[in-house]
Formats: sequence, C-alpha cells, structure tokens
Amino acid sequence: MFLKKTRRDRKEAGLSLVRHEYIYQTIKEENANHNYPVQALCKLGQVSRSGYYKWIKRDIPLNESENKLIADEIEKIHHESPDKGYRRIRDDLERYHDIKVNDKRVLRICRNLNIKSTIKYANKGCTRHAVNPQYIAENLLNREFTADAPNKKWLTDVTEFNYYIGAEKRKVYLSAILDLYDRRIVSYVVRDSNNNALVFETFDAAVNANPDAHPLFHSDRGFQYTNRIFHQKLTGAGLTQSMSRVGKCIDNGPMEGFWGILKRERYYGNRFASRESVVKMIEEYIEYYNNKRLQRNLGVLTPREKHNMYLQVA
Repeated sequence: MFLKKTRRDRKEAGLSLVRHEYIYQTIKEENANHNYPVQALCKLGQVSRSGYYKWIKRDIPLNESENKLIADEIEKIHHESPDKGYRRIRDDLERYHDIKVNDKRVLRICRNLNIKSTIKYANKGCTRHAVNPQYIAENLLNREFTADAPNKKWLTDVTEFNYYIGAEKRKVYLSAILDLYDRRIVSYVVRDSNNNALVFETFDAAVNANPDAHPLFHSDRGFQYTNRIFHQKLTGAGLTQSMSRVGKCIDNGPMEGFWGILKRERYYGNRFASRESVVKMIEEYIEYYNNKRLQRNLGVLTPREKHNMYLQVA
C-alpha cells in the first residue's frame, strides 16, 4: 500500500509541475527579456515565488520530462482539432506521433491543462416524410449494425447546413451513403435543394463506383426513399431496400451518428459566410474522415484502412 501511494504521489507531483510549467517558463522569459520583477510575475501567474525558484533549480525527473513531452503534443493536437477527447488524442499520439501512453495518463494531463473536447450537440434532421408514400419497405436491417464485408449493408440519409449572406440564412443539403463494415462514406452529394435528384445522384455515384455491390440499402421514410422510381432504381441495380420504422431514428443509428460527428467536429460553433466555405468544409471533412480519422470500433484504424485490409486478405 505504501509503495502504491508513493507512486501515485510522484505521478501527481509530476502532473502538477506540468500544469505550472508554462507559467514558470513565461515568468522566466519575461524576467530575462524585459526585466520584469519575479515577485510581480509570480503574483500575476498565481504561483509562489518559492515554487518558481524550486522549479528553476531542480533536476528534472524522467517522469516529468515525459509528461512535458506528452503535454506539448497534446496541446498541438487540441489546437488543430479541439473536438478530440482524450481517447482520440491518445490514439493520435500513438499513430501519428509514435508516443505510446494509456488513456488514464492522457486524461490526467488533459485535465491539468484544462483541455476538453467541444460540446456535443443534438442533431436536428431534415427528413420530410411523404404525405402519400408510394413504396414502404420492411425494416430488414433491424438494427444489425455490423457487416462481415464491405458493400453488404449501406445506410443513407440527408442533412442540412446553414450559411449566411449578410443577415440572410441559406441552406445546403448533404446526402451520403455509409458502409456498415468499414464505416466509410461510399458516396455523397451536396446540393441547394432537398429533392429526389439529390438522393438519386448520391445513389448513382455509389453504384457506379461499386458496380459489383448488391447491398442491403437502409434509409428512413423520407419522401425520396419512398418514391416508386427510387425503389425501381434499387431493384434494378440488384439492391434490397430496408426502411426505419416511423419515428425510430435509432433504426438508422450509425448514419445519424455520422451527422453528429461531422457537425460537432467542424460545423457547430462556426458561422459560414458563403456557400463555398460550407461546401469546402464538408468535402474536406469527409476526406479526413475516410482517410485520417481513427476509430476504435474499427481497431484504431481509419475507414479506408479497414476497407483496404479486407481487400488485401480477400
């Protein structure tokens, strides 16, 4: 018990120094460059003068040096992607910075640096149900949100984004198809209107890019998906249609989840002043999501890596 307590005390002491490291460093630089009094700088930084001088004269322990290195990289990651929580930061540290560290250590450092991910927001969908739907499919997916190979199960939906021309609010609509095996975005289209053409074009792009694919195709009961022509397009391409039940957003959960991820990480909290800026954000994010964003449910891989690994083994 005594040894465990001692290790914990050393760890907490090291993290405390990480928390004050930047204050002490600033005091040192301001004193050296501008000759500001140490006592006044310590008071401004809310640290003790004795603590500062102790930091100046100390021998830096290995654990503290490691925490400082990790903290520097964490701050860089957080500055570039403030949406990332400590788990995703840890995954990035290992994959992209060759720093192997556990979740708990990253969490402690994040707390000492007061680093938090951006707040989650509830997604507001833009589904418009048909007054007189021409075709309704059964919920064949039945919340089985896994697949044993790419192109076995596709989900789709439409969401909206606002941008502003002066005080006037305008919208663009994003239609996308997501593969349940590797969670990659198979195809997407951005247009100014939420209409049949938007969904049809997204579907055509997915089929053209994957001509041998005949997946189960799941959506909500939006008017585009209950259109008879769309059902004919599906069956003509050899796909089987599935639809969520009325008022059950969770039936299309991973697709709704992707909208939430995209908007939380790149959209909420920003004000887009042109159509071009919001479309560029969407395009760049989907490229990042497919090729750079690590996902633990994929084995800390990106969707593209998961997809390519299957192709290499098959």
